[in-house]
Amino acid sequence: MAPAPADRAQSVVALGGGHGLHASLRALRRLVDEVVVDDLTAVVTVADNGGSSGRLRGEFGVLPPGDLRMALAALCGLDEWGGTWERVLQHRFAGEGEMNGHVVGNLLIVALWEQLGDHVQALDLVGRLLGSAGRVLPMALTPLDITAQVRGLDPADDDALTLVRGQVEVATTGGVITRVDLEPAAPRPCPEALQAVADADWVVLGPGSWFSSVIPHLLVPDLRHALVSTDARVVVVLNLEEQPGETGGFGPADHLAVLVEHAPELAVHTVLADTRIGAEERAHLLEAVEAAGARLVVADVASADGGPRHDPVKLAAAYESIVLGAGAPGDADLVARP
Repeated sequence: MAPAPADRAQSVVALGGGHGLHASLRALRRLVDEVVVDDLTAVVTVADNGGSSGRLRGEFGVLPPGDLRMALAALCGLDEWGGTWERVLQHRFAGEGEMNGHVVGNLLIVALWEQLGDHVQALDLVGRLLGSAGRVLPMALTPLDITAQVRGLDPADDDALTLVRGQVEVATTGGVITRVDLEPAAPRPCPEALQAVADADWVVLGPGSWFSSVIPHLLVPDLRHALVSTDARVVVVLNLEEQPGETGGFGPADHLAVLVEHAPELAVHTVLADTRIGAEERAHLLEAVEAAGARLVVADVASADGGPRHDPVKLAAAYESIVLGAGAPGDADLVARP
């Protein structure tokens, strides 16, 4: 499809997982309320092997529900009904028994999977219950494991590569991750996710855990093909800082470089970075963005408390500026202001 004119509401697909995707969806759902976006879909990583999700995955052989739950919670309405259901969905049981650590939303999703036998139908039903502002889909219909080649874990050889397996283990590894892969390498894709990407005006990648939540979308062969084939404009949202373990020592340009390394054929239209980046980092990033044939948007999108979190209101303003003022790749270093 041809890129949509900015004078009509746009369709957006956001890909990622965990807290990063949650923040992005909280921002994008505001644009649904403002009728800037009329069709919003989240495509979510399904490789979690820790916590409540990991326990349910291990016991029932299902997709890990946690990141899907967080995406659904992000799309709840901003009214009392939505706020109530978001709190219910995110409620984590305490106590000393077997329920300790389980999350209500995870149990609800798994129960519906068992009742309906259909991942997408069950997630759509939860979305209807919540009055969701968009649709939540898994990136694949097969439970996945992430593996990483990590340099620096062998005390006898700093250059040796060690294989690390599991999303939690990859996210918390020491050393330097050089590459991530999926097991199985060609999981069964979610057809509705492929269609959403094909039909989108905009595709948003990031923010989030770079190697364990963002890049995995580019490793599912059919989803990767959809992403490199779509006429949608691709926006890459950079993290605010490095993530200890997973991206230790990474600057903004490094985040973009490893994404391009994993999917060199992906056409990136816009890269969004926060204003807190220093002058030297900004120069390196601008060089990397221009090399990718994209444009750079620098905006204040960080939480006011100084933490490494995106502020949904500020991020919504940046997204609106990008969508409504879409320039051509090469219009680098555009500054968007809320």
